[in-house]
Amino acid sequence: MGLKMSDSAKPYFAMVCLQFGYAGMNLVTKVVLDRGLSHFVLVAYRNAFAMATIAPFALLSERKVRPKMTFSIFMQIFLLALLGPVIDQNLYYAGLKLTSPTFAGAVTSIVPALTFTISIICRMEKVEMRKVRFQAKVVGTLVIVVGAMLMILFKSPLINFLPSHLTHKASSSAGEDYLKATVFLLIASFSWASFFVLQAATLKRYSSHLSLSTMVCFMGTLQSTALAFVMEPNLSAWNIAFDMNLLASAYAGIMSSSIAYYVQGMMTKEKSVVFVTAFNPLIVIIVSIITFLILGHRLYLGGVLGMVILMVGVCAVLWGKEGDEEEKSEEKFVEIVKCCKSCKNNSLSMPRIDEEADVEMQSTMKDKMVLGLL
Repeated sequence: MGLKMSDSAKPYFAMVCLQFGYAGMNLVTKVVLDRGLSHFVLVAYRNAFAMATIAPFALLSERKVRPKMTFSIFMQIFLLALLGPVIDQNLYYAGLKLTSPTFAGAVTSIVPALTFTISIICRMEKVEMRKVRFQAKVVGTLVIVVGAMLMILFKSPLINFLPSHLTHKASSSAGEDYLKATVFLLIASFSWASFFVLQAATLKRYSSHLSLSTMVCFMGTLQSTALAFVMEPNLSAWNIAFDMNLLASAYAGIMSSSIAYYVQGMMTKEKSVVFVTAFNPLIVIIVSIITFLILGHRLYLGGVLGMVILMVGVCAVLWGKEGDEEEKSEEKFVEIVKCCKSCKNNSLSMPRIDEEADVEMQSTMKDKMVLGLL
């Protein structure tokens, strides 16, 4: 007897799987960036692979249901490509190259907090401070920020608690790199959070999320390619063979762009943008565990505490969002009951007309059958 997953658990499972994909992308792209691949070229190849992967599915499955393209929707798609593929990906890779996958994941763990704040400003989230569910989302968001700060700032090793490790100072060049990377990653996080909010708004007007993802990848390919040619005028930087560079570009494009945009768009329509970004802190937890178990990197006390706090914050936000879903379901149920009552009252006012129409229709059908036999 096979195991069956309930419909309510499928969104959670999809989002957790997506974070594993993002974690793998961080580790693979860190390798190629350290080997000298330009992050501008990597972003251009990534979006090209993403567009080539998702375009056939969009053309076949949404050919008849694709909404009409308008100038305002086109501008939103242009802005989505600028926020996601161009600004976010380039700055994130720049920060990742200067630091590590764990550090980059820790800084970008603030994406749920930024998304929640922007959603409130754009009135996509209701401010209901008296409700426990809303308070849980606020507290969970703050807890996620605290967990991310711990993972970034606290550097005491898990095994050795000597003060010398706590007061260890990096070289000035390394300190400058980390400061510069932090700025890059914070801007990338804000851009990524804005992308999610704008994507949710665009999906309300352009509901074909496969086609939307394809056009975002297409515009992202054009914009990132133009930027790469400006920043990397030497054509040798574009050379790519059947090696790790090709693998990283294909993996990032297929897993972290095409599949990710599709799943995130679908979950945004079904749940909300806050629900989608609430899983983002899982990336740094997954990366930390993988690097510890496989690569032998050391775990730090601050990192372990940060991971625990991040999980608490994620659970609090998801619990608060689940309450919103229950309220929406109750409101829909009440509307359906009211609609049924009104329809029942209207039907009871003219019962004989409906019966007469039925009799007349049946007699007409019988006459047609008889004429056909004749």
